[in-house]
Amino acid sequence: MGEGEDMTDFQDVRRRIETAWADRTKLSDPIFQAAVVQALHGLDRGELRVAEKVDGKWTVHAWLMQAVNLFFAVSGMETQDFGPFQTRDKIPLKKDLEKAGVRVVPGGVARFGSHLEPGAVLLPGFVNIGARVGAGSMVDTWATVGSCAQVGANVHLAGGVGIGGVLEPPGARPNIIEDGCFIGSRCIIVEGALIEEEAVLGANTVITATTPIIDVTGPQEVVYKGRVPPRSVVIPGTRPKQYPAGTFQIPCALIVGKRSAATDKKVSLNQALRDFEVQG
Repeated sequence: MGEGEDMTDFQDVRRRIETAWADRTKLSDPIFQAAVVQALHGLDRGELRVAEKVDGKWTVHAWLMQAVNLFFAVSGMETQDFGPFQTRDKIPLKKDLEKAGVRVVPGGVARFGSHLEPGAVLLPGFVNIGARVGAGSMVDTWATVGSCAQVGANVHLAGGVGIGGVLEPPGARPNIIEDGCFIGSRCIIVEGALIEEEAVLGANTVITATTPIIDVTGPQEVVYKGRVPPRSVVIPGTRPKQYPAGTFQIPCALIVGKRSAATDKKVSLNQALRDFEVQG
């Protein structure tokens, strides 16, 4: 579903899912089971999404998180063979990749209920149920996109990036990477963090809901939590904290500069990496 598009066609599905969430005995009724499956097909095809940006703010659709959770209850274990490999799981893999216009390299895994927009590239990484990866974005080797995470267009998730999943409580903000971001190798983004447009995270940066994200570019520090502002260039850091046993260094993230909005994305990214000595 595109930005601002309504969900009129799914209102009956939504009502049944919300009813089943409140009363799990409803899942014995095929009508309620079908509603869950229909919602997952909507996510898989990109007609629905767990979270979307409307009028500059992110809105989370709790009922779709409920649907993802309920899908585990209505689906059974299945064993599948892929050449010499075998899986046994409740969630099948995505299909019709050619029709979707995406590239999946051997070893790349995208589960049913996730959506990859046309032009997305999945190297030997993992995209979980409910997640979305935008057009032209790359999920690099061993990178993971957790349940319901939202990755925008023209994003590069470098090798080993870990974007956590958020399934409960339904309505909690998933981890979000907005358009044009570069997320360096082995970065970790969890607990509903928001990385805003065209930000650059250097290798090994960890962003959680409580990580101090400190802008050190001015005469006084400015501290953010839970979000990285647009076009920020961020590196891992530490800051001292006093404990009864002594003073210790705790992790933080440092905003050391800004990408230029006027510069071509690829050029500005490379320039940012050079100018601020950020490791990718």
